[in-house]
Amino acid sequence: MNTETMYATMKPWKLFFVVALPGMVSMFAMSIYSIIEGSFIGQRLGEGALAAVNIAMPLVMINFSLADLIGVGASVPISIALGKKDRKTANNVFSGSVIMIFITSVIMGTVMYLAAEPLCRLMGADNSLLDTSVRYLRTFALCSPLSTVFFAMDNYLRISGFVKTSMVINVGSNFATIGLLTLFLIGLDMDVVGSALATSISMCLCSVIAMIAFLMRKTLLQFVKPKFTAAMLRQIAACGSPVFLSNIAGRVTSILMNISLMTLGTKYLGEGGGTTAVAAYAVLMYAGDLCQPLLYGMSDALSPAVGYNWGAESYDRVKKIAKCNYIGTCIVGVVSTAVMLLLARPLASLFVTAEDAALLELSAHAIKLFCLAHLFRWLSITTQSFLSAIEKPVQATVMAVAVALVFPVLILGAFWSFGLDGIWLNTFGTSLLAAILAAVLLIRVGREIKSKSLQG
Repeated sequence: MNTETMYATMKPWKLFFVVALPGMVSMFAMSIYSIIEGSFIGQRLGEGALAAVNIAMPLVMINFSLADLIGVGASVPISIALGKKDRKTANNVFSGSVIMIFITSVIMGTVMYLAAEPLCRLMGADNSLLDTSVRYLRTFALCSPLSTVFFAMDNYLRISGFVKTSMVINVGSNFATIGLLTLFLIGLDMDVVGSALATSISMCLCSVIAMIAFLMRKTLLQFVKPKFTAAMLRQIAACGSPVFLSNIAGRVTSILMNISLMTLGTKYLGEGGGTTAVAAYAVLMYAGDLCQPLLYGMSDALSPAVGYNWGAESYDRVKKIAKCNYIGTCIVGVVSTAVMLLLARPLASLFVTAEDAALLELSAHAIKLFCLAHLFRWLSITTQSFLSAIEKPVQATVMAVAVALVFPVLILGAFWSFGLDGIWLNTFGTSLLAAILAAVLLIRVGREIKSKSLQG
């Protein structure tokens, strides 16, 4: 079926299974890779390596932040333009965004490479963790000009209707990374640099593969000589700002979390307890990848369909597609909570050796508290994606910054007296407040959609 016809006429639940499930499969493959990576690092390299990666990872994500800003920011106006049957504008935004991503990635990669040491110190790395964190970050920075293009090309493939192609590339990317991870960490006995190199090589290869369909002009979107205008740049910046600000705010929160973990870990666990606490938090983040990528994958996969129908002024259809999305993410959130609660210790043991009993017990306990967040987390993730898709950047940005920075900092202060348990419960408290905010924003948007429907 023609892509535009699929978005415009396919029954909402059928569209959900055709579009969202491949997105979930893609992100599930990423979850599997993330868990395997964490297991390799924790089991083979130990507590220090887990802590070093947890310190450097926020900086790796900042390295991708501008590419996300442009890629996600361009996807919204592209989808809306296609809904209005304006392919000229869609192709112009698409072509310009790819050029901008490459340029900004070169700049960000250079900055991250040169400033790796002071940045890792800022994140809380002490002398024992600094060298490992710096080498991990610099490996990603060297590959960023090509690897970061992958995120945007994946969005553009889905917009063009190549949903299964996107899924195959994503799944292939993660299995390739697992293979390279095995080679580098086990075959060649490398340290965390091997993990960073495996991910970077796989992403670079998949960026090239994803580009082939566009270069062969077999897609809905076509490369053209772009015309950069102030209006286009403002639109991309506005639509991409929720994701960008969420990334930046989240990284600021990560700095505060790492500093807090080092402080509270030493206070409650004794000498060396800071490293143990940071390592436990790393286990928590790896375990959390069982759910969060699935939520993002489902919502992102449906965003082009929502944006297309919003541009086409099919507001009733927008509501129906969004309803399918919310039901799907709710189910994933509840099931994930149950699984993590019941399997907390087995999950922790994937990343921690039995000999490291203290870290294992701490991690299992942390997972049991952390997993409660998924009972509410699905609502804020789905709402932010929905608001971005219907070109509501202000509301989406409020949602993003509140979830990534404002609420976590408030909870950090409010739960400080609970010690490390306050850290493990931070995401739960944040998700609860975010769900309330999401409900308020949805009520307002619902009124607007109702008004537009009556006017139509």
